[in-house]
Order: sequence, then C-alpha cells, then structure tokens
Amino acid sequence: MKRSEINLILNDAKSFMAEKQFILPPWAYWSVSDWKKNKGVASEVIENMLGWDITDFGSGDFYQRGLFLFTIRNGKYKVDKKPYAEKIMIVEENQETPMHFHWAKMEDIINRGGGNLVIELYNSDANENFSDQPFIVKTDGIVHNLQAGDAIILTPGESICLEQGVYHRFYGEAGKGKVLVGEVSAVNDDTNDNRFKESIGRFPVIEEDEEPLHLLASDYHRYL
Repeated sequence: MKRSEINLILNDAKSFMAEKQFILPPWAYWSVSDWKKNKGVASEVIENMLGWDITDFGSGDFYQRGLFLFTIRNGKYKVDKKPYAEKIMIVEENQETPMHFHWAKMEDIINRGGGNLVIELYNSDANENFSDQPFIVKTDGIVHNLQAGDAIILTPGESICLEQGVYHRFYGEAGKGKVLVGEVSAVNDDTNDNRFKESIGRFPVIEEDEEPLHLLASDYHRYL
C-alpha cells in the first residue's frame, strides 16, 4: 500500500469516528516527532501494538478486501497482567475481512453504529478445515443454532461472541453504509493467533510516497 493511500484512509476514519462521537486517546494524534519525544513513557503502546492498523491483506485493493482498525488497549502474554483487549474498526460496504479463526482469543464483535455487519460462520474440525456440522453461537447472550456457512447480520447495537476455532469472515451489508465495529476480547496477538483459511498478508508492505500522517502500530519499531 502507498503511504498516501494510508493517510487518506486515516483521515476518512477520523471523520467517521467523529461523526459517530467515538473519541480516541490523545496519543492517537501524535506526529512522528511527538512519538520520538514521548516514546520513553509510551512503552506499553509500542510493545503491545496499540494504535492505528490498516491492512489490505495483501490484496492490493483495500476497499474490496481490507480493514481499518485501532487497538485501544491490549495486554501481552507473559509480560503484563492485562488479560483483555479492545479495538475499534471501520468496515465498508462489501469490504471483506477474509475467513479466519483464533486459537487463543475469544472475542465479542459489536456493531457500534452505521450500517449492518454481515458475518459468515463455520466451525472448524480437528484438521482446521471447515466443519460441516451444526454449531451454536450467541448474539448478546441469545443462542443461535447454525448450519455450516450460515450468516448472521448485526444491526447497530448488536454483538456476537466468537469462541476459539470458529471461522468467520465479515463485510458491510450493501446499501446500508459503512459500519463502526467494536471488538472486546482476550489478549490480541496478530502475529501468532490468526489462522486464515487461505494464505494472506496481515500487515501491508508500505511504499513511502509521502510522510506518515500518524504512525501505524506496525511502524513503531522502524521509526522509533
């Protein structure tokens, strides 16, 4: 991805979150020079990869297959005591986050406002393939008996609990607008705890055609 594209996505995301009155912590808006001055007091932000996160999953087309995320809080296994994480995400209409599950992380995905979020679901079998067996998920504590490949649509205010090993892909429902999506979960480890059904790139290779508006979490160690 080009840095200019990432900067444009960041500006669009800030506008959408402001529209929905979702406020980020002050360090979200630091410049590169601000980070260099404050990196000594922001070690948790850096080491636990909090902050801006934009990916096209190696597709080359962010708006077809991609995701905007901001990690607000996150623990780190065997390093600190925090056992939980929280993210805010923006999902465009028909913008796919590809099929995956987590070995360790259990998570709630929450529609915080905007359009509708479509989530397609499969349980996994012992070989980490799609299971053809029925299974159960809960939305806001309500039980749903699903068949392999069923979809659940979350309208604003609704959430789904995804246990370990449940494959899921999601996208914004066509014609309903972009979606502000929350995630509350156990500790998040995007390096070691994503089992994608197909081989993809989680973090983008960035072409530096202009200066960063804000550093991504994946930029910290390179810039700082």
